[in-house]
Amino acid sequence: MNKLILALASASGLALAAPVLADNHAGHAGHGAMDEAHILDTANFMKMHGEALSGAINHPTRAEDKARDAFRHPAETLAFFHVGPEMKVGEYAPGGGWYSRLLGHYLGGEGALVGLYANPLTATPDATRQQRIRDSAAGFGKEVAGYTGLAPEAFSGITLDNLEGQKGTFDRILVIRAMHNILRAGTADTEIRAMRELLKDDGLLGIVQHRAKADAPWSYTNGTKGYLKQQDVIDFMRLQGFELVAASEINANAKDSADHAEGVWEMPPVLATKRDDLKGLGESDRMTLLFKKAD
Repeated sequence: MNKLILALASASGLALAAPVLADNHAGHAGHGAMDEAHILDTANFMKMHGEALSGAINHPTRAEDKARDAFRHPAETLAFFHVGPEMKVGEYAPGGGWYSRLLGHYLGGEGALVGLYANPLTATPDATRQQRIRDSAAGFGKEVAGYTGLAPEAFSGITLDNLEGQKGTFDRILVIRAMHNILRAGTADTEIRAMRELLKDDGLLGIVQHRAKADAPWSYTNGTKGYLKQQDVIDFMRLQGFELVAASEINANAKDSADHAEGVWEMPPVLATKRDDLKGLGESDRMTLLFKKAD
């Protein structure tokens, strides 16, 4: 990375994770390539929006979340995905709220945060569970308002079977540590295609996902262990009408052997098997991929 790029990153007041020009992660050679234009764009993004991003990350309501920042690199990740504070952003499968709290502060002023929930009709045949998904989507605005202290009207939630009035309106969609769930559920194709419909023509979709070794067997990389092969994700997204823009090692962790018998949940922060030798390793090794809609 040249001195100009580093200077622009420094001016933002935030650290810019150096996106690799050649991926050195074992077993992933060739998948981390980034063109210089994207690196320059990322540095310029940090110069423009670093203050707003820093303010959101350091907001007092994130006090308990900040312990994970060293492993999840939210500033660098959102800069790599070029998530601006004025954008309409979809967060797929919001879950426990770690990213929702951050995005709520970052987008709650001039942007919009929309929780994207699974299509209930394909997620489960059980009517009660389907209604639970719809209720979660309907309550997302109030939930984020509770996290942030901002008005619920700044946020909303939808299920992916109800795209009326939403198609082609999203600047960014984020799929954070969720690809394995929809792959093992057999709904990844319909969920990703629905997200594609939501994106503007120039919209981008960012994925952060637990990464398996390139030679790991299918029985370990089919979603049931949480880990996926990076090339498998890239190939899958291509089949759904997306093209890889760039990949980064921002969320890589070489200390993770990615071969745990009980899957990624053995790693922090879950520590499902309470193995002492895993406690100091940080979180899982993760791919960070940015896609655009293919022509």
